[in-house]
Amino acid sequence: MLFFSEEQVRENLPMSEAIRLMRETFHALRDKTAINQPRRRMHLPTGTVLHSMAGSFGKYLGTKIYAANPRHGAYFFFLLFDAETARPLAQFDANHLGQIRTGAASGYATDLLASKDASTLAIIGSGFQAKTQLDAMRAVRQFKDVRVWSRNEANRYSFAVETQTRATATAQEAVEGADVVVTATWAKDPVLENSWVGAGTHVNAMGSNQAARREIHADLIYRADLIAVDSKEVGKIESGDLLLASVDWNDPRIVDLADVDRRPAGNPVTIFKSNGLGVEDVAVAAYLYEKLA
Repeated sequence: MLFFSEEQVRENLPMSEAIRLMRETFHALRDKTAINQPRRRMHLPTGTVLHSMAGSFGKYLGTKIYAANPRHGAYFFFLLFDAETARPLAQFDANHLGQIRTGAASGYATDLLASKDASTLAIIGSGFQAKTQLDAMRAVRQFKDVRVWSRNEANRYSFAVETQTRATATAQEAVEGADVVVTATWAKDPVLENSWVGAGTHVNAMGSNQAARREIHADLIYRADLIAVDSKEVGKIESGDLLLASVDWNDPRIVDLADVDRRPAGNPVTIFKSNGLGVEDVAVAAYLYEKLA
């Protein structure tokens, strides 16, 4: 069995390829030629949580396992198998692998749902996920103005310098007038207000995959013309933005991203609620395996 390091993943998985792979993955989910298994969590008294998620895509199946502790960090690993023979093929350090596929999923959703002439981007959050989200947004649209806000002022300005973006004093200042908004935070309570979001805006909410946390105010959920979820099955377990808004999962506005093929007509407000899928990890790991093995 081969082993691929974090450095090998970082050097060999360009965002453009990752977005292409997410397009193929969601098309395969639509066609029922890919399988996703929702994340499972085991909570320990120490505060450590063991997470596992899996999927099957093409000739491959795999599982990501990661353990996280609020005081000591998180450690990510991915195992890739041959789907026909069950033979183990490769193990990956999977921190960056997860970051880039998460960004790429937002990139794919944005390419579908954002206005083709979107030129202003707002990012709420300045952590490691915000960087790959920004890379993905720049891969699908030509933004002339990119604004960033986060609660940590030092991180906000450091991020802005590193990424050649513009730090703002408030989240509202970042969001108002933006064509695309990304929330990439660990917030428990909403950081994005409905009144800040203009008509025609696309929102990627990707910071939380826990039922008790949300980034988007419920009023924006109620207002949106379309809410695409990477998986409604997973969303019913993990999408705090929707669960805490007490949405009706039969609402026709709430759909699987796999079933979306274009931006709605008119000047819609659209939301992509990303939780992260195991099958996304399989797709990018399979690409790396075929490239590097």
